[in-house]
Amino acid sequence: MTIELDLARVRFAADLARYGDRPGVLTRDGALTYRELADRVDEVAGRLGPVRRLAVLAAANDVDSLIAYLAALSAGHPLILVPADKPAALESVLAAYDPDVVLRSGDGAPVLQERRTGTRHELHPELALLLSTSGSTGSPKLVRLSQENLQSNAESIAGYLDIRPEDRAATTLPMSYCYGLSVINSHLLRGAGLVLTGLSVVDPCFWELFRKHRATTFAGVPYTFELLERVGFADMDLPGLRYVTQAGGRLDPDTVRRYRELGERRGWDLFVMYGQTEATARMAYLPPRLAADNPGTIGVPVSGGAFRIEPVPGLPDGELVYSGPNVMLGYAERPEDLALGRMVGELRTGDLARLRPSGVYEVVGRLSRFVKIAGLRIDLGQVEKVLAELGATAAAAGSDRSLVVAVEGGHDPGILGKVLAQRLGLPRAAVEVYAVASVPRLANGKVDYPAVLALAAPVPEVSEPERHAAGPPEDVRAIFAEALDCNEVRDGDTFVSLGGDSLSYVAASVRLERALGHLPADWHVTPVGELAPKDPPAARGRQRSGRAASARSGRRRVFVRLETGIVLRALGIVAIIGTHAQLFHWPGMAHVLFAVAGFNFARFQLGGARTQRLKRHGRSVGRIIVPSVAFIAAAYLLTDRYGLENIVLLNSFMGPETWSTRWDFWFVEMLVYLLAAVAALLAIPPVARAERRFPFAFPLALTALGLLTRFGIVVLPAPNPAPVLWLFALGWAAAQARPAAARRGGPIPPPAFASRLRGLAPRLAVSALAGLTVPGFFGEPYRDSTILAGVLLLAWLPALPVPAGLHRLFGVLAAASLHAYLTHWLVYPGLVPISPALAVAASLAAGVAYWALATCVMGAASRWLAGRRRGRGRIRFGRV
Repeated sequence: MTIELDLARVRFAADLARYGDRPGVLTRDGALTYRELADRVDEVAGRLGPVRRLAVLAAANDVDSLIAYLAALSAGHPLILVPADKPAALESVLAAYDPDVVLRSGDGAPVLQERRTGTRHELHPELALLLSTSGSTGSPKLVRLSQENLQSNAESIAGYLDIRPEDRAATTLPMSYCYGLSVINSHLLRGAGLVLTGLSVVDPCFWELFRKHRATTFAGVPYTFELLERVGFADMDLPGLRYVTQAGGRLDPDTVRRYRELGERRGWDLFVMYGQTEATARMAYLPPRLAADNPGTIGVPVSGGAFRIEPVPGLPDGELVYSGPNVMLGYAERPEDLALGRMVGELRTGDLARLRPSGVYEVVGRLSRFVKIAGLRIDLGQVEKVLAELGATAAAAGSDRSLVVAVEGGHDPGILGKVLAQRLGLPRAAVEVYAVASVPRLANGKVDYPAVLALAAPVPEVSEPERHAAGPPEDVRAIFAEALDCNEVRDGDTFVSLGGDSLSYVAASVRLERALGHLPADWHVTPVGELAPKDPPAARGRQRSGRAASARSGRRRVFVRLETGIVLRALGIVAIIGTHAQLFHWPGMAHVLFAVAGFNFARFQLGGARTQRLKRHGRSVGRIIVPSVAFIAAAYLLTDRYGLENIVLLNSFMGPETWSTRWDFWFVEMLVYLLAAVAALLAIPPVARAERRFPFAFPLALTALGLLTRFGIVVLPAPNPAPVLWLFALGWAAAQARPAAARRGGPIPPPAFASRLRGLAPRLAVSALAGLTVPGFFGEPYRDSTILAGVLLLAWLPALPVPAGLHRLFGVLAAASLHAYLTHWLVYPGLVPISPALAVAASLAAGVAYWALATCVMGAASRWLAGRRRGRGRIRFGRV
């Protein structure tokens, strides 16, 4: 069958050349003007031929896919879009519809796979595009869209967003997804630019590209906004951003309010939108001016569209029904359906909705999200909302037999199952709750409910020989869980994201080094899934055997490299105790440890959203205060060396002015004051934004502030942490001066000479500042040299060589350094007359013992409190 191409084309795809030399497509590799884009589209349209054929495109967010898509639309060939990264979806379409030509991205031009020269299909004259319905990627059921559907919806979107030729949209969503495709269509319609990329918003390269091409907008689904929280979007400097759009599911009203307020402060708008594939893309939008008072609504219909609410028996709210020129022609489930014309006049959305007095529509549930179990009608959406109120991120699915819930995080599935059954009035056996690393999602970010339901599928039993062959369970996650007292560790988690700090860092690193044999640089920001060995246990056994054989053959390593911060902490506590016990004289290491504290603060305390950071600050300070107060209280009861002001760490305020035993814990007090003061400072939103925007300049400014008291320009009343603030801030700056790739845990590519100089500049600045300010601090060359050397080592050397047999000892001493500092005041005085060396060894041993005890007790207390919180959650759940 042959059909000549004498049909109307999709206008925005056929009229690209009218925008001439305006930039149309911008990528990492360059840009295409609209004229150049039109020429390449025409060339591919010519290759598709004069006979109207059914085509399928395996689409990615790249130039070749965009050209192939526009070529099909402009030449009148009906096109099926499938995601390029889902081969199963392509195979399903090929088997179900037998298309005439397959298009894929190539090396600079789309690849056309001709399956026949003509066509075997009868294709309706209005048919332009076929897309999978939401959540059914790979299903033979497709939405049939016409030229009018695509053109009218692009026009309405461009109208209410006021898209301008100077706008540039970054492609944050797949073009095979109707929302991502609508961004492309509406911007091409107005001659705006497309910043074409497949990068995720969590990738720093995405934001570099966004700034490079001065992008003005991007689109997000609810999951995108979760990712934006992780990367600190609120503090990003994006001067060109004009508006952000959201669709693809309901966004939490609090999140809508927060981002609306953020946009108001930063000069951009948030458009919350509502749509379905069956309506081409968009049916409604919430004007930004209405978002403050209506954050949970979908807004008003798009231009040319209308809503009505049809009552549903037995429910207080009715079904939302939409009509407009963007409503699909109908569904296709087999090739014969491609010849059909319009089969529907309006779209029954399946959503339950109400019209508010303000004139905006609110979706309150979904008809298909109800299941009937044991005679009870269960609203799955309401189940998720109730769990969200209890702090649990969950997805609920179900059948006529049971309710299936996937819950993220460290929640107890057994407890949640019991309270859900009680709350819903269901038999306990009908409620199945599964703890998961993350809620399963589709490529477009929506929850994959079939995958949630599949959690309840029977698990095939594994025979004992198969279980033995699988080897021992992976232990990297167990190390993280025990070191950080977490109930669950996911592949995407990092040491920092799980709340790790400088105290738990050393213990975890020692155990990980032992488990892995080699610990990569910046492992603390490397996802757990990348740290865990990928090779099977047998191979790991061979590697261990190989290392043992190497050692026996005389190739044992004499030195191993250990992180500089760990080495300085271990040497610091030995130097402090050794100097106090008069075994040797090495002053200045206590002040080096203030620089190390700043260095670790920058590494562990600055990531994540503001609330996460504040919690992390609190936990970190608590891990210092609790063991310190406990030990000092015991010392107060057992000796007459200390006063009540020592117990509450206020001797600097309330104690004697002259030096005495009551000043033994000055280091702990100053460290707590410093950390608390900096945490309070960063709790101020403008200050937090400044730190995010200027990560290196910010600690330099703090250093300058501290230097005002260092040089006596400003004299503050005692006590205050300012005399050591500048050292803390110098350590902070040293951490931020390291190359960006290294801070992210990635490899550092060999830079060009100019780039190398730019990379060295921050470390040179820290070195110069230290060289100008440290000498003369104490007026003792030996002590000042020690402090200067410590700062320079932090700035320039990520690791230091230590004797191979001692690296674990260094790790233990570093981990126990705080506890050894506390305990040595009671241990060494009585042993010095016998032997200073014995006094130092006994003090270190006591510190390690107290560290082990404190870690055990605090871990048990943390688990008990977590259990209590879950118990209170159960009570609250019953009252919802």
